[in-house]
Amino acid sequence: MLWRAPLLLLLLTVSAMAFHEHTFAVWELRELLLERTLNLWELFEQLEYAGPELRHRVYEDIALIQAEINRIIQELIRLDKLQH
Repeated sequence: MLWRAPLLLLLLTVSAMAFHEHTFAVWELRELLLERTLNLWELFEQLEYAGPELRHRVYEDIALIQAEINRIIQELIRLDKLQH
């Protein structure tokens, strides 16, 4: 019975150390990526009802979101290469 506590502590320590070194950074970037992807879908939805005078602005916003998504993906790749 007494041996279970040290074994559990050892198992939890090994499990925690086995995770990605940049776990929070990766999680945060993945959250941002998901948020930007949703923003992109909302902008595509706006194109359905945007008039000609607003289309140019929506296209600019789409380009900005696309650039942010590309930056986030590059950062995720960089963190992965640092770890491996």
